[in-house]
Amino acid sequence: MFKRISIGVTCLALLMAPCAQADEAQPAKERHVGSDTFVVGGSVRIDQPVPGDLIAAGGNVDVDAPVAGDAILAGGNLRVTAKVEQSVYAVGGRLILDAPIGRNLRVGGGQVDVGPMAAVAGNVTVGGGQVTLRGPVKGSVTVGGGRVLIDGPVDGDVVSNAGRLTLGPNARLAGKLSYRSDELVRDPAAQVAGAIERLPLPGRGAAARSQGDWGEQARHAGPSWLWTLGLMAIAAIVVAALPVTSQRAADGLRARFGWSLLWGFIALVCIPVAVLTLLVSIVGIPLALLLLLLYFALLLLGYVTSGIALGQWLLVRFKADAVARNGWRIASAMAAVLLLALLGNVPFVGGLVALLAVLAGIGGIALLFASRKAVAASTPAAPP
Repeated sequence: MFKRISIGVTCLALLMAPCAQADEAQPAKERHVGSDTFVVGGSVRIDQPVPGDLIAAGGNVDVDAPVAGDAILAGGNLRVTAKVEQSVYAVGGRLILDAPIGRNLRVGGGQVDVGPMAAVAGNVTVGGGQVTLRGPVKGSVTVGGGRVLIDGPVDGDVVSNAGRLTLGPNARLAGKLSYRSDELVRDPAAQVAGAIERLPLPGRGAAARSQGDWGEQARHAGPSWLWTLGLMAIAAIVVAALPVTSQRAADGLRARFGWSLLWGFIALVCIPVAVLTLLVSIVGIPLALLLLLLYFALLLLGYVTSGIALGQWLLVRFKADAVARNGWRIASAMAAVLLLALLGNVPFVGGLVALLAVLAGIGGIALLFASRKAVAASTPAAPP
């Protein structure tokens, strides 16, 4: 299972890499809403203090100035070297954090490095293919990944699910260590004040191999795979029925990955707020219910759009001569949706894969409509 974790997160990083490279050509654009700062671009660098929250996405994101609020980051390569007064939420291919964090740290990616200067005042939740935690943590730590190294002080409990867990010479765990791992490597100088509990590995016991458990797993897995087959069918229908539109949406998602994540995030947050606002009034209830149905449809279509974009990128990379053939595009879209479903079943990072797919897909759809509106606005009206 833990090899699947490492492979899954590595695949996620590889999938984000070409999007990050394509996004590097996009100049950074910055917006301010009150004290909050929104930045999107190919290469984003924060070199001025942010008085509120920071929301940034791009191929490369560098935070070199202090942030008074939360930092919400997404992209290919992320680096935080200045203090964040509140919490950090970040997803990306590679993350380097080496500055104090005032509250909690919630991150996931292909490679996550939390340096010795990253003193976390709250709790840490991290998932990745390779995770290194050297900074002091005042709260608890929950970590999952392929390879995990803890080489710093932790005041709370530690729960680890990893293929290989290593406690370095500077590890000072004041609480309990609970780990589920194929291998635990502990330096003689590492200290664990609380109890050490090894959790059972899933599927290793005789009961897990019994016929009853396999039957129960099959009953639960059936609806999941039927759902995946349905998504694959939707992807095939969209590509077949709307070949030009689906290709433009996929191209826009891959070329402007940072913008896609930002617009997807805005839609994911703002639409439910609009629904709740409409529900306050009796007149707005029917519209709220309709908007809620469209919202769920948008989530579904966003996930499928990411699968179409991923399939198209794989087709361009490995069989470029078949890009213009609709049959190949349909097959690649279905295969990509299946790949996303497999990655979505990887423990600890599956939710991250699904979230990124939904966010990027919704953003790609939003960018498609925005570009069409811009083209329509720039087209002169026909003479009477």
